[in-house]
Amino acid sequence: MAWSTREIAQLAGTTVNTVRHYHRLGLLDEPERRYNGYKQYGVQDLVRLLRIRRLAELGVPLSRIGEVGADGDIAPEALRQVDAALAADIARLQRARSDIATILRDSAPAGIPAGFESVAARLSGSDSSMIHIYGQLYDEDAMADLLRMVEADTDPLGEDVDALPPDADEATRQRLAEKLAPTIARYLIDYPWLSDPAAHLSKSEHVTRQTFIDAVVRLYNTAQIDVLHRASILAHEQLRIADKDDI
Repeated sequence: MAWSTREIAQLAGTTVNTVRHYHRLGLLDEPERRYNGYKQYGVQDLVRLLRIRRLAELGVPLSRIGEVGADGDIAPEALRQVDAALAADIARLQRARSDIATILRDSAPAGIPAGFESVAARLSGSDSSMIHIYGQLYDEDAMADLLRMVEADTDPLGEDVDALPPDADEATRQRLAEKLAPTIARYLIDYPWLSDPAAHLSKSEHVTRQTFIDAVVRLYNTAQIDVLHRASILAHEQLRIADKDDI
């Protein structure tokens, strides 16, 4: 019995394009041709095609299937590697499903940083973008602390900073900085690593510093950056005064 490419594809439950793809990868030998030039596949070709399909269903990469012998067997260690990769994929998919459930529950934007779905309404577009970047620069403990900061921040002052125009006058900038400083001071007390984050970095200090600076300059306007800078200076001054009073 001889089959055409279409016929053997149908028998194997696949497509003509897939059969041709296996030929291009060298997984399936080119069959003999009939007098009219059409390919004719035999039983051995069908068995090989079915074995390729079976291994692919198990998750064996096509690049590894070429190592499989004529009997279709594959080394146990190779299967263990496939199993480990499948386990990682399942874990990733389970996390994705859990994240989707949280996004739907909290009516959060799908693009919100992972773990921050419940506080999405409190984050401006710039804040959300910065948290995405922080996630690549800091470890899980630091990100958990950052979430706690956002959860604890119920002051509408952040909205005033978000709405600050780049040409805000001196008085407005100073007023916002003075209002923001106590919050920053409290964070510095509650989370001491903010003053020296080296132990919580997932990238080098140079990369972290440069990425942070570039992101701030790009995501916030000049007035907002000025207010944040002033507030940081005032917060450190408040802490220094408090330390002297304790002596």
